[in-house]
Amino acid sequence: MADEVRLAKKAKAFVKYKISRLSESQNDAAARATLAKLRRGIGKTPGSMPELWGTTLAGLPKELIGKNDEPPTYGEWAVYTALTLYALHQQGKDIKKQGVSEDGKFFGIVVGKLIENEEDEKRIKRRFDAAATSDSLDEISHHLRGLIQLLKDKDITLDYPALTEDLYWFQFPEARDSVRLRWGRDFYRNRNSEENESEKTYTGKDGHSNEN
Repeated sequence: MADEVRLAKKAKAFVKYKISRLSESQNDAAARATLAKLRRGIGKTPGSMPELWGTTLAGLPKELIGKNDEPPTYGEWAVYTALTLYALHQQGKDIKKQGVSEDGKFFGIVVGKLIENEEDEKRIKRRFDAAATSDSLDEISHHLRGLIQLLKDKDITLDYPALTEDLYWFQFPEARDSVRLRWGRDFYRNRNSEENESEKTYTGKDGHSNEN
């Protein structure tokens, strides 16, 4: 388990480094081209598009890279999925002025921010549940795409390095429920905080109604 913790952190750090390289690139055209290629890779298998090797494999810690004819490793899948989703999220936005990856904006928290009314809550919670109850990275990637598109439309950022770490652990059946629990806690922590603030506004600090 200690080795897996270390590998998960390496995958997280790699994605943080790659996003930083893209956002700080002095060649805007090259950065946009890389993002466009990553978007074309959404839903595909890591390694299936040679034009993405330089982004998803170059510099990847050797412990995360598969050997010979092995299928993609958990690390390769997590990195690839996170980077392609990041590219989708970043589409149409200035990568320097409107970066969509932000530390501390964890998945469950930001999904909760999509909810503005009861109708939103039913719709978003259904999508969130579908993602959380997925049984494979391929399935969860499919559900995440829809949620990422919603975040994009609302200009809500997401911590992609942290998502990478979550996706790494999600591939272990014995760790999947822990990831789900963390997402659920974050989702409702955000919702509960908003509801408590609304209650304070309505009742006042002393618990009495502010109505005349």
